Amino acid sequence: MKDYKKKKSNLWSSSAWLLIMAGLLAIMVFSVLAAVTFGNADITIKEVYGVIGSELFQHDSMSGYSEGAVHDVVWLIRLPRVLLALAIGMGLSVCGVVMQAIVKNPLADPYVLGISSGASLGATLAIMLGVGTLFGSNSVGIMAFIGAMLASFAVVALANAGGRANSAKLILTGLAISSVCSAFASFTLFIANDRNALGEVTYWTMGSLSGARWENVAVILPVLVAGTLIFWTQFRNLNLMLLGDETSITLGTDLHKIRIIYLILVSVMVGCAVYASGVIGFVGLIIPHITRMIVGTDHRKTLPLSALLGAVFLIWADVASRIILEHSEMPIGILVAIIGSPCFIYLLTRRAYGREGGKS
Repeated sequence: MKDYKKKKSNLWSSSAWLLIMAGLLAIMVFSVLAAVTFGNADITIKEVYGVIGSELFQHDSMSGYSEGAVHDVVWLIRLPRVLLALAIGMGLSVCGVVMQAIVKNPLADPYVLGISSGASLGATLAIMLGVGTLFGSNSVGIMAFIGAMLASFAVVALANAGGRANSAKLILTGLAISSVCSAFASFTLFIANDRNALGEVTYWTMGSLSGARWENVAVILPVLVAGTLIFWTQFRNLNLMLLGDETSITLGTDLHKIRIIYLILVSVMVGCAVYASGVIGFVGLIIPHITRMIVGTDHRKTLPLSALLGAVFLIWADVASRIILEHSEMPIGILVAIIGSPCFIYLLTRRAYGREGGKS
């Protein structure tokens, strides 16, 4: 009788998860289709989908939408921006789930190991001192990507110096690297003394999707989707990380090398996100918490749900950042922080989270 009830409970749990996934997938598709209709430009829904239809189907009846100002706003600005928001929201959320498993700390996010500080330093050097000018118009984004990657590799190397890295060493090393990068970035701002460049650095570190282009989306969307799928196949190892290294070794799995590989892959994904949008915090911190409240800690369920939820969240956050101020745009990093900070405080006060996100 107990086995029957347990089996019935498992079936119900799986059915509920599939229902939630199907619902969120439908919401994500709707969000993409709806978000492209929002903006400061006065464009009707008919014109929006006329432009998209003319590009996708090349039908003679839609030829009137194949060029002009309306076409450029919808096809070259709005749609790639919405797809970039989808990709970055998905990537940051998944990286947050993975980082929290790697360091066994529910307060971790993709930037906990100094990745954001490394990216900010790279961007600051590019803007203030002209470092990386050989990369042309993409120099700021590429230098930010390089800074994020170098910071991550430095954390991995230093955490493994004098013995194997563990979660505590990774967090402490990340804090140290973050402090060093922030200090050098501040020093660069001080010695350059360029007010115009300072404004550009400030805006970039606040995060923005205004630089979305099809060229960026064509690279970043596949990379972040591929990274999400790779991590989804690794749910067993991520579940083992919650149990600790000693337990995993007794079960025949040494997580040391796996943890390093995951850190590198997270760095690539976050580096791509930073390259395209600047620094956007809280997504990788809040979304995994909400997801665990819905489906628990099993990464087989948590990872895909976080990906969809993060994509939907950032799509609508970007819509709000575009329309909340008339004839202007609020940096999305500010808006996400305004939303994320109270949510995080609420989560902390509502529950005392243990390692697995349950009530302790």
